[in-house]
Amino acid sequence: MSNPEALNQAPSIDPGGRAWWRRPGSLCRTLLGSGLLLGFLAVASGCAVGVDAPGARLAYELNTIEVVRAAGPSVVSVRVSAVGEQNERPPGSQRVAGGSGFVVDEEGRIITNFHVVAMAIGETSDDRVELAPGASLSVSYLGSPEIEHPVRVVGANPDVDLALLELRRPGEAPTVAAIPLADSDRVLVGQKAIAIGNPFGLHSSVTAGIVSAVERHQPGLVGIDIPYIQTDAAINPGNSGGPLLNSAGQVVGINNTILAPAGAFAGIGLAVPSNLLREAMQELLAGGLSGLAAAAAQLPDRPRLGLQIGLRVADYPRALREHLGLPAQGVVVTGVSKDGPADRAGIRGPEGAVLIDDEPYPVGMDVITAIEGQPVARAIDVQRVILEREAGDVVTVTLWRDGSETEVEIALEVVPVDD
Repeated sequence: MSNPEALNQAPSIDPGGRAWWRRPGSLCRTLLGSGLLLGFLAVASGCAVGVDAPGARLAYELNTIEVVRAAGPSVVSVRVSAVGEQNERPPGSQRVAGGSGFVVDEEGRIITNFHVVAMAIGETSDDRVELAPGASLSVSYLGSPEIEHPVRVVGANPDVDLALLELRRPGEAPTVAAIPLADSDRVLVGQKAIAIGNPFGLHSSVTAGIVSAVERHQPGLVGIDIPYIQTDAAINPGNSGGPLLNSAGQVVGINNTILAPAGAFAGIGLAVPSNLLREAMQELLAGGLSGLAAAAAQLPDRPRLGLQIGLRVADYPRALREHLGLPAQGVVVTGVSKDGPADRAGIRGPEGAVLIDDEPYPVGMDVITAIEGQPVARAIDVQRVILEREAGDVVTVTLWRDGSETEVEIALEVVPVDD
């Protein structure tokens, strides 16, 4: 008989989809010559067995198939059309974009990313989001991708890049089940991840991989850090807003963005955790824009510190940071409103700037390193505290100045933005 080591030789797959043993004189070849193959097939499937034979699919494959069968009909393609800006050529031309979404409740409402629909959004109020003149928004379903169903934006939260859509004529759309949300706090690195969406307009495409990392903090659409779920399941333009599913067919995340220099998938996809959607859902249902970014847009009518920030210490080239002796983190004061709260508290703006690669970097200014005892790394860390306060409230700001830290107390006031 052949060398017994042939039992351990791994099979290859031929173009016809069948398994065969590489080594000449292997066990299979011996069995073929001895007429014993039929009996052997009763106990082994490695020799000349079609991979599509009954029972040949792996449990991993069967699970993926079942998840896609259950969730696929509830994933939609989102189509957005808007009139181009005046400075575009030709003027008034239509811009068309797309993304993905999925049914999130029994009323048939749909979740997608805010950035998918942002270009179609016009006027907003406390409880309503209107489409811009000439804009349109529609979705299509798996069973009838050629049929577009008009939708409206119920509410949106730019902080976590989410928008809730509602069918304008729900009776004309397919009846599909909502995809349940998982507890994203229980997601583990290494578990299966399945993405369904419409990359490059390819309706209802499925990719699978694993969860590569959790709490992958990255700034989102408006600069607020999001503790993303990272996956190696392929995500490309058009996948945005679609679900990232676990092996139970539950949504663990909303596919959001990729980290790739060329704009196409390179192994790092990021999804907004499902628990952030769960937390935002009530405000989305209430309508209008919600979240810190939306509140910050109302700063002209709210109390302020009376200073300008936005540039981070981390934005400075390392050599310049070291030369200036800047702190490890913080936000740079780039301007101070004359006679405003910060000005009266003695906070200093820049004395000048240095140019590096044609980019100006302020020097000689204060750097905010903490507010109310909470470390500050970016502007939103300061805004988050201020937006929770009222006029007359006093906040403690920790400043880095000339190589050392100091604390100042500032009473908030409504300060005109133009000052």
